[in-house]
Amino acid sequence: MTRAVVFAYSEVGVRCLRELLDQEVKVPLVFTHDDDPRESRWFGSVRELAAAHGLKVVAPDDPNTVECIAEGRRARPDFVFSFYYRHLLNAAWLSLPKRGALNMHGSLLPKYRGRAPVHWAILNGETLTGASLHYMLEKPDAGSLVDQQAVPIGENDTALEVSLKVAEAAQQVLRRTLPKLIAGSAPARPLDLAQGSYFGRRRPEDGRIDWHAGSRAIHDLVRAVAPPFPGAFTEVNGQRLEVWETRIDAGAQRHPGQAPCLYAEEGRWYADCADGKRLEIARLAVGGELVRPDAAPGAFSPQPLRFDT
Repeated sequence: MTRAVVFAYSEVGVRCLRELLDQEVKVPLVFTHDDDPRESRWFGSVRELAAAHGLKVVAPDDPNTVECIAEGRRARPDFVFSFYYRHLLNAAWLSLPKRGALNMHGSLLPKYRGRAPVHWAILNGETLTGASLHYMLEKPDAGSLVDQQAVPIGENDTALEVSLKVAEAAQQVLRRTLPKLIAGSAPARPLDLAQGSYFGRRRPEDGRIDWHAGSRAIHDLVRAVAPPFPGAFTEVNGQRLEVWETRIDAGAQRHPGQAPCLYAEEGRWYADCADGKRLEIARLAVGGELVRPDAAPGAFSPQPLRFDT
């Protein structure tokens, strides 16, 4: 029976671990992360799935210690799989399995190597992303590609919606590729990193809206960080506003030629943008509570409201 040590977290981790189990791969050891109470968990639990199948689960702060690697060696894996695990594995881990160490990444490699690939793809206005299964090197997301599957990014898709598409694509990639990996017949081709890109992690402060950018760029930022992620935000009259959802609006600006501004019109919120177009702000919040145009706090009047810079 094929044996695998699995490093997994998030929805990709849950679906890919389930796929290994469905294909009767023996998983003697699972590494995962403890949930961060500062994050809104929108995905399933690797720990709960593993426990339901009687698997040993650990969540060390550092998986690259001598003790962790020794435990992995005792598991005698044919493969090591990393499915959205947040730590890089060192050379000792990569050389440990008999058949190879593979990672599932949430982009169409070599594009969007690194952190937060779904968020960066949306932020940059991409219309496609996907899931890629590749062999691991010490350099992140750089090893030979085994298989990948694309998914579309719609004009109004949020990071949550795209992340769920990517998780489904990841499971499909593993479903069709795992039998070939086990049989030793899975093809792999080197990645041309010069044709790709690398992006770093994102932080909540990166959700601050730059109103000097155009309407499309602002719309892409909003959907790239929309809840359950930290969200886009701005300030008006010293009041922090959370912009949860926008739409590119075909209507004319109410205040053309003026600085970007916020206003209510016919029961909806709008923002005139620097590129001469306007956005409908479908969901605007203060302190996590939606603000209706007909029930806005006093700081929202008189209109139009100038964005603080």
